Amino acid sequence: MAASPSRSDICKSTSHKLADARARTGQFKAMIGLDGFVDEIIAVVDKRRSLDDFDRIKTINALGKKILSASGQSSNYEMVVKQTKLGGNGPIMANALASAGMDITYVGILGYPKIHPVFEEFARRARKVISLAEPGHTDALEFDDGKLMFGKHASLREVTWDNLVERAGGLEKLTKDIADASLVGVVNWTMLPHLSDIWSRLAAEVLPRLPRKQRYFFVDLCDPEKRTVQDLRSAMRILTGMQGMIDVVLGLNLKEALQVAQMLDLPTFADDDVAIQGAAAGIREKMQIACVVIHPRRGAAAATSDGHSRWFAGPFVNEPKISTGAGDHFNAGFCLGRVLGFDLNESLCTGVATSGYYVRTAISPSAQQLSEFVANLPQPQE
Repeated sequence: MAASPSRSDICKSTSHKLADARARTGQFKAMIGLDGFVDEIIAVVDKRRSLDDFDRIKTINALGKKILSASGQSSNYEMVVKQTKLGGNGPIMANALASAGMDITYVGILGYPKIHPVFEEFARRARKVISLAEPGHTDALEFDDGKLMFGKHASLREVTWDNLVERAGGLEKLTKDIADASLVGVVNWTMLPHLSDIWSRLAAEVLPRLPRKQRYFFVDLCDPEKRTVQDLRSAMRILTGMQGMIDVVLGLNLKEALQVAQMLDLPTFADDDVAIQGAAAGIREKMQIACVVIHPRRGAAAATSDGHSRWFAGPFVNEPKISTGAGDHFNAGFCLGRVLGFDLNESLCTGVATSGYYVRTAISPSAQQLSEFVANLPQPQE
């Protein structure tokens, strides 16, 4: 039996394939949706010395202690907006794919009837944008040990099947856009209250009409903790039912994977590389879908229906320039690898590298930048 390739060998082959694929990446079309947020990236002030000089609260734990100590009293916290940017799982993922060179159609809530200014550059880069409503808004409080995201979600109720079909120009045009795509990403199930219905209508009215080709249907749940177990179970059954018509890829962070495993009555698993790889295989087998990928901060594991499962260590960095959107960049990179025909190790490498580049620079990498970064992919920091 041949030895498993080393991390450096996988990086080398991935870098070469990314370089070779630059000229043809634009031949692949992706249709992504359905959310959209204006994100304000925020630091919470701990001590201020002057108008321009302050210490931020570095951890969620430290902020939690401050809040708990204020119980029964009043307390004031200053928030400094570091950046205002496009947000939402869909726009961030789609923007990362566009940066890598893919042909993007975006369907979501980017402003209606006029695109919100924060999305204008992205809209120019996409081949086509179909906007359904005004965007949501997120205050993203960033800390060294994670982030707290406070959202205003009223406009997400307008993401319905009927609204989608109308804005797309009718069912025939929507079906054609999906038929042309090698990747369909319909993400942020938790925050979009009508998304399960949209999946069901796609399965009933669109997918049976599509010509058979290699096409991926990517799903990101986006922290389903606030949804009921019954809702989650029903949504997962819809995805299982889609598998006969399109290859379903379920992307999960570690918390989401634990929630889905519990819902599926699978054993609780430890936070270690081997256990996470096994969990990806277990969830995929129970759901009977094409692929499950789990991406904790330090790396990623995936399992596919051909019996393969892999773990790949990412370039984890202790002090990222930005963390909001890291998971969406992983999703974009992993899906890019799948669409380009990379093997599972190389797809995982492309995912963690896309995320790793982004958190270091706050920039979505081009295919050339990604190839160069992968060639010398940093080891994870302790």
